Amino acid sequence: MSASKSSLAALTLGAIGVVYGDIGTSVLYAVKEVFGSGHVPFTHDNVYGVLSILFWTLTVIVSLKYVVLVLRADNAGEGGLIAMLALASQAVKDRPELRRVLLVIGIFGTSLFYGDGVITPAISVLSAVEGLEVVSPAFRQYVVPLTLVVLFVLFAVQKRGTGGIGKFFGPITLVWFFTIAALGVSHIIGHPEILGALSPHHALRFMWHQPGTTFIILGAVVLCVTGGEALYADMGHFGKKPIRLAWFSVVMPCLTLNYFGQGALLLEDPEAVKNPFFNMAPDWLLLPLVGLATMATVIASQALISGAFSVTKQAIQMGYLPRLNIQHTSVRDTGQIYMPMVNWGLFAAIVLAVVMFKSSSNLAAAYGIAVTLDMLITTVLTFFVIRYGWKYPLWLCLAATGWFFVVDILFFSSNLLKLFAGGWFPLMIGGVVFALMMTWKQGRALLTEAHMAEAIDLSSFLEAVFVSPPLRVAGTAVFLTAEKGAVPNALLHNLKHNKVLHEQNLFVTVRNHEVPWIGLDKRLEVEPLGHDCWQVVIHYGFKNDPDVPKALQLLRGRGCELEAMTTSYFLSRDTVIPTIGSGMAPWREKLFAQMHHNAGAAADFLNLPSNAVIELGSKIEI
Repeated sequence: MSASKSSLAALTLGAIGVVYGDIGTSVLYAVKEVFGSGHVPFTHDNVYGVLSILFWTLTVIVSLKYVVLVLRADNAGEGGLIAMLALASQAVKDRPELRRVLLVIGIFGTSLFYGDGVITPAISVLSAVEGLEVVSPAFRQYVVPLTLVVLFVLFAVQKRGTGGIGKFFGPITLVWFFTIAALGVSHIIGHPEILGALSPHHALRFMWHQPGTTFIILGAVVLCVTGGEALYADMGHFGKKPIRLAWFSVVMPCLTLNYFGQGALLLEDPEAVKNPFFNMAPDWLLLPLVGLATMATVIASQALISGAFSVTKQAIQMGYLPRLNIQHTSVRDTGQIYMPMVNWGLFAAIVLAVVMFKSSSNLAAAYGIAVTLDMLITTVLTFFVIRYGWKYPLWLCLAATGWFFVVDILFFSSNLLKLFAGGWFPLMIGGVVFALMMTWKQGRALLTEAHMAEAIDLSSFLEAVFVSPPLRVAGTAVFLTAEKGAVPNALLHNLKHNKVLHEQNLFVTVRNHEVPWIGLDKRLEVEPLGHDCWQVVIHYGFKNDPDVPKALQLLRGRGCELEAMTTSYFLSRDTVIPTIGSGMAPWREKLFAQMHHNAGAAADFLNLPSNAVIELGSKIEI
């Protein structure tokens, strides 16, 4: 009992640091942007109305949609858009056309995550450093350079892993939440009547009297739910109960107190609207608060960067991106990884965003479209999961997701008004990533189709070879091939040039599935081919770490014994020549050929030893 409580407490603290770091820093800019937009006249009733809208937005989108409903849609304990996509696609697997549409929608939503991954760290860190302007206007010229320095240090330490500093995330973020709650209470005491804004009638009255203004400011109101998707994405790390407990016991109460404290401050001093959060603090607390806010935004950004690594790895596992260099930063936690290309690509895009937009207010104009579209996609996929996967009645599924669909549509439509003011930026990033993913997926499918058209049946080939067998040499050869039952080009080259065959030969195909985990009991599928040759299929889920040598150790006791010192690995890789009129636009053919040429990290990704040999096979046109 004691150990269970201790574990729950530790997981809840970890969830506060990792899951809620992003949404916890939204207090820095949400209220400022709503009133700073110039669309809301500064009146007593409007302050109550805006606070009520903020509170009920948190309640409907985060508490009801994500915490109550979406967290129930776990894929073997895992969450996130890819996990939801896998659930939805499996639920409609008997409807191939619908399944293809859902896969495209889900992958597009995953691509938008990268757009959010650029805007969120930029706006969070920039808004924290802007607190220096409240200390003294003379610091204004240093805000952007200092923001870039903080971001560079953050990305530079990624290769060391999050294990060393991750243990501080929870305590620091907990201090942050208690601090923002205390700041809110200090102003609510002077205007306790502000708590009346908890009543939804203030929000309804505001919307009734000012429907046009309400629609416009939804693009700023959505800032209060930044990071809502992290609730679902990080479920596999912490579990449902700690995430729910952290939200209802700490995060939501502290956020509510701070927002209402900002409202109380605005009633007392309308001039504080320029930066209501930092104007809440007394002068002696400003600099420490800027430092704490910067740490909190760095933690929020760290969680998002780690999420980008995880999402990229899952996309690779599902076949939507080429193999990239993945470095494990922990010997105990396989989820802690570092991807240099993703890390510095993300950093370059964030620097571009900071330099282009220059302030958190300008970045707020760019924020929202990608996030609300992701929320809308999550709602759509949830409907198909509960309707076709869980087999609930249609009326219940419509009732459960229809209300959230309407809310998501309203928020997304409002944010479309910011399209030309900066909203195009995250959409452009998401669009580029989506084009890359779909090009790679379609290109690999075309390549496989062309390869199989030329392939030689493995069983028939071996029968012909052993009619007059070549010289057998000591050791084991592992030939990795994309398709089961086909002769790998590496084997043909080995027989042609070396005129020998190893004592043991394994023809290994790696299969990735739309489930997060596949256990060791289902890892291998083995078929003996005779003459000490075996066809082996290795199965992985999109959360498993591919490790071919480790998986092949499971062959012990099945008639095949592998010795590390005498085992050689051969990878077949075909040269791609793009051709016009074969199923893809010319620019996509050239893009795929370049991506295929650069995807030389397969040995690292599959954890192959240094003696792995990459064999260039025949040229294949697509």
